[in-house]
Amino acid sequence: MQRDLTVVITGASAGLGRAIAYEFGKVGARVGLISRDLSALEATAAEVEHLGGRAATYAADVSNDQAVEAAAASFAERLGPIDIWINNAMVSVFSPIKEMEAAEFRRVTEVNYLGYVYGTLAALRRMLPRNRGRIIQVGSALAVRSIPLQSAYCASKHAIVGFTDSLRCELIHDRSKVKAIVVHMPAMNTPQFTWVKNRLPNLPQPVPPIYEPEVGARVILHAALTSSPRREYWVGGSTVKAIFGQKFIPGLLDLYLGKTGYKAQQREEPDSPNRPNNVWHPVATKLGAHGPFDAKSRTFSLEAQVSKHRGWFVLGCGLGCGLLGAALCARKYLTR
Repeated sequence: MQRDLTVVITGASAGLGRAIAYEFGKVGARVGLISRDLSALEATAAEVEHLGGRAATYAADVSNDQAVEAAAASFAERLGPIDIWINNAMVSVFSPIKEMEAAEFRRVTEVNYLGYVYGTLAALRRMLPRNRGRIIQVGSALAVRSIPLQSAYCASKHAIVGFTDSLRCELIHDRSKVKAIVVHMPAMNTPQFTWVKNRLPNLPQPVPPIYEPEVGARVILHAALTSSPRREYWVGGSTVKAIFGQKFIPGLLDLYLGKTGYKAQQREEPDSPNRPNNVWHPVATKLGAHGPFDAKSRTFSLEAQVSKHRGWFVLGCGLGCGLLGAALCARKYLTR
């Protein structure tokens, strides 16, 4: 059945997007790959086909709505009707707000939020007439609980959730069988931390615990293939803690992150202000799906497995884990 599935992935040339492409390749899907880096896309496509899928590439910046629409038309012609659209492309800037430039906020918003909007619109134009299809938005724990130094990224992730909630309501009103799904990700070992724009003195890193991108990619695959997908999936214990912590102790989290959030996002290696970043242009890399943190990254998430199933058991496990994490966070802060 999966060999009849056409999937489009934005931000597919590296990191989580590349890991997602590999998962669909393994099940023999037809995979359309979008990013700005054509050579990296072609390498991803070759791997997808080696794994058993079929791949097509289209170099585009998702902040350009016409380019996204052209990519969708190209994939529909070359691969067939689009069944799954996965919005994943992103850029970020590690910087205190007081040092950010207006153009940087605009750029992050255009890629991370409007890029999702443009991808969703392109998918809806093709899915609604057929009355089937799934749009999967790659979210983040930071879509619920913001952290310091990534204000533009956090804001864009919050916007995606608001947009998708509105979309779901409208699909229900129209009695459409098209589904909109958000998968909230934890910190992941991807190449973004080698090319993100950074104003901090040291090299950036994801806030531990760190997960390998395959952990999130497998949840995306499940959301695409299951007969009854959830509206949201939470990947990683840290994501569950962030979501429930924000619900119950947001003020304490403000204090805790204000005290620890700067150090937690930096390695003990100095960064160079002249290091290339990918905010405006792609940066070449040979890292593929993984970043430089394999040695301290987790390959499994119990919470991701639990999130694939419904019922009060899921709610109870999530609530218990979240409250426990929030309590430990409070204890750690109050005893420092």
